[in-house]
Amino acid sequence: MTEPLIELKGVSKTFGSNKVLDNVDLTIYRGEALGIIGPSGTGKSTILRVIAGLLNPDEGEIYIQGVRREGLIEDQVDPVSIGMVFQQAALFDSLTVEENVGFLLYQHSKLPRSRIHELVKEKLEMVGLSEIVNLYPSELSGGMRKRVSFARAIMSNPDNPKDSPEVLLYDEPTAGLDPIASTVIEDLIRHLQIAQGVCSTYAIVTHQDSTIRRTADRLVFLYQGKVQWQGTVSEIDSTDHPLIKQFMSGSVQGPIQVVG
Repeated sequence: MTEPLIELKGVSKTFGSNKVLDNVDLTIYRGEALGIIGPSGTGKSTILRVIAGLLNPDEGEIYIQGVRREGLIEDQVDPVSIGMVFQQAALFDSLTVEENVGFLLYQHSKLPRSRIHELVKEKLEMVGLSEIVNLYPSELSGGMRKRVSFARAIMSNPDNPKDSPEVLLYDEPTAGLDPIASTVIEDLIRHLQIAQGVCSTYAIVTHQDSTIRRTADRLVFLYQGKVQWQGTVSEIDSTDHPLIKQFMSGSVQGPIQVVG
């Protein structure tokens, strides 16, 4: 492995009386596809928000390309830009697809509208949706909304290349989609990883078997706020670790407590 791009050291986070993350160490290397898996409610989405700088841990340290982060993302500029694709796409219902995808540039750049339109079309072409710029989110299918959120996440400002995301964080990108729509999204995630000029590093939270196998190379298993297992995707079928065996088989029998 190369030098770590992102490191979490001893990160903990508590909401009320619930300790969601408990002294978690996690590393993301440049160019890798990291899958974060585990039962519901075990801190997977929380850890993405901590990495993105949207949530402060109660304890622990976060390093971005060797530089310790202090505070939230608005408190300092990370040496590496991080984009996030939220589970529910998080599009603005009152804005068109073009306005959603180009939101960053419309709000924070001096580019003319004609140039922003070109950049939006470029990103939408990358996700296979170049002809829907004037539609609203309510007019799109679930899979299309997800792809629009991908286009927004990879939008860059040519006047400030440092704003271009080098890391993408995907929070349950195939949740609620049928198997065919899921395959489209899984293929797109891999395509964006290898596409020239688009970030090659990502972390993905998912429960879906096909998404785990088709989009991740290395896996981290979270349970009860702790990293319980790490390994490659190829190892999930051969490991004797009881948590992995139960999780991947979907059995109600085993060490993972079933919430009734």
